[in-house]
Amino acid sequence: MAAAAACMLMSPIAHAEYKAEYTVSTVLPSAFPWGQAADKWVELVKERSEGRINMKIYSSAQLVSGDQTKEFSAMRSGLIDMSVGSTINWSPQVPELNLFSLPFLMPDHASIDAITQGEAGKAVFAAIEKRGVTPLAWGENGFRQLSNSKLKVDEPSDLQGLKIRVVGSPLFQDTFTALGANPTQMSWADAKPALTTGAVDGQENPLSVFDVARIDQVGQTHLTRWGYMADPLVFAVSTRVWRQFSPEDQQLLQQAAIDAGKWEIEKSRAELEATLAKIKERGVEVTDLTPEQHAAFVEATRSVYEKWTPRIGEELVKQAQDAVANRK
Repeated sequence: MAAAAACMLMSPIAHAEYKAEYTVSTVLPSAFPWGQAADKWVELVKERSEGRINMKIYSSAQLVSGDQTKEFSAMRSGLIDMSVGSTINWSPQVPELNLFSLPFLMPDHASIDAITQGEAGKAVFAAIEKRGVTPLAWGENGFRQLSNSKLKVDEPSDLQGLKIRVVGSPLFQDTFTALGANPTQMSWADAKPALTTGAVDGQENPLSVFDVARIDQVGQTHLTRWGYMADPLVFAVSTRVWRQFSPEDQQLLQQAAIDAGKWEIEKSRAELEATLAKIKERGVEVTDLTPEQHAAFVEATRSVYEKWTPRIGEELVKQAQDAVANRK
C-alpha cells in the first residue's frame, strides 16, 4: 500500500516533467511503410496515454540535415528523442547491426522473424542498449532489390563496372565491390538526382521504395529480385529520455511500438504482390533468379562473410545462421 501511495504521489511530478512534444526521426515519410510505422506508433501512444505523451515525426532525416547515418549518434546524445530507424543506418555506431546486411543471410520472411524474435534479436537489442539507446520493437523496411538503367542482371558478371548507389555502410561497399560493381556512397536525398543525371547506373532498395519514389521515372528500367538482404527497422528511444518516463509509461510506449511494428510488418508484406504488379505495369523488366543463379551470387559474396563476421561477432552470426536453418 505504501509503495502504491508513493507511486501515486510521484506520478503527477513525473508527468509534469514530460516534454510537451517528443521528436521522432525517420528517413522515409508517410507515403512509405517505414513512415507509416512511425505514424501508427505516434497514434497509439497519444490514444493510450490520453494525450499526455505527444510525439512529432520529422521525416527525411531532417533532424540530422538529411544524413541518416548520424541519426543514432544524435539520439544517443539526446538531440533526437525517439526514432523508427534502419539497422543499416545505425550500423556505423553499432557494429552488430551489420548482421542484417550480410548478403543472402535471410532467404525469406520466416528467416527475418527467426532472427529478430530469437536469441540473435535479443543480442542485437542488447548491443543497441549498451550504446545509449533503448530499443523497443522491430519493424520492417523489406528485402532490398537491385535496379539499374543499363541491362538485365541475373549473374555476378552483369554487375561488372556498374555504378551503384549504396548507403553509408562499408559492408555495402565490400559486397558490391566483390560483385565487380563500382559502389558509390550517398544519402537517399542525393540518390534520385544522381540517378536522374546518370551519375550512377543503379541502386538497391525495397520494392515499396522503388514504387512510391517512382524510381522507374529516372531510367531504372531493369529490376532484379534477388533479396540479397533485408532491412529490419527498430523503434527506439534515447536512453536519456527513456529514463524520464514512469515505469507505466515505459510499458505503454513499448507496447505501442510492438503493436505498431506488427501492424506495419503485416501490412507491408501483404502489399508486396500488388506493388510488384504496379512496377511491371510501368514497363520495368523484372528478373527473378533461378536457384542456380542465386547460388552464383552467394558464392561471389562469400569473402564479405570472411571479413565481416569477426567485426559483427562470431557468436552472433552463428546464432543468426542457426535461427535461419531451424526456422519454421
